[in-house]
Amino acid sequence: MANIKEIRTRINSVTETRKITNAMYVIASIKMRKAKEQLNATKPYFDALRNEIKRIFRTIENIESRYFRPETETDEKGTHAVLVITADKGLAGAYNMSVIKEALKQIEEYPDTKLYVVGEYGRRYFVSHDIEIEGSFSYTAQNPSFLRAREIFDELNSAYSEGKITKIRVIYTDLVSGLNTNVRTTTLLPLHRKEFENRIDGDEIHFEFEPDVVSVLDHIIPSYLTGFIYSALVDSFCCEQSARMTAMDSANKNADELISGLKLKYNHLRQAAITQEISEVSAGAKNLGNNQ
Repeated sequence: MANIKEIRTRINSVTETRKITNAMYVIASIKMRKAKEQLNATKPYFDALRNEIKRIFRTIENIESRYFRPETETDEKGTHAVLVITADKGLAGAYNMSVIKEALKQIEEYPDTKLYVVGEYGRRYFVSHDIEIEGSFSYTAQNPSFLRAREIFDELNSAYSEGKITKIRVIYTDLVSGLNTNVRTTTLLPLHRKEFENRIDGDEIHFEFEPDVVSVLDHIIPSYLTGFIYSALVDSFCCEQSARMTAMDSANKNADELISGLKLKYNHLRQAAITQEISEVSAGAKNLGNNQ
């Protein structure tokens, strides 16, 4: 059984650890709030781009674009690419492994898949398990920016335009509501026309396109898809911080329970030691009285 000194040392150690986990909880909450504000500030722009694409399809019936898959073409042709968005480090519960499991599932279902990875955690996992990575973006998953999203899209779009890949998926984590998260797999390219066929306000207005509608789409769609990647990066970053908050909150509660149990044990041992000292003093006084 541990003595009083060992228990006191253990209490101090757990208390210091709790200070760290509590600080990590606060930092994660601040980062998540800033990232959500950043996403909300840019979201209207990309929503407007999507609406303009809808208007184009409502205005012109027959449009051929390399970004859209013909209805008669199957999804499983050619080489696929998967953009996997993970964090740079752990201590975030099941956040990273949930994304990685979904990526492994995609590879198992369609072996001819090239991996593009964001986040040091994902890079280390795939390398350690001898899974080839086609493209690894060297910058951190922290503090996502539109510039990084554009760099990611340019690399993927280049491979898509050259015919090296025929389909691009993005695996990321979506912040559903509050602190609830969900791993999502979304097809980035090719797009499906039916995704843009819902009627919106202003459809009755007809447009003229210069030089032509395909050129307009070739300009709008990359911006729209870059925005989607950017939102996926920010969304994943928010989910990472949410998962870290949950993990650190759980760690704080466990630390509180552990400290409470240690203090109870410490008080019992301290009381037992005091009782023993009183008994020894009483017995010594009694012996001294009998000797006199």
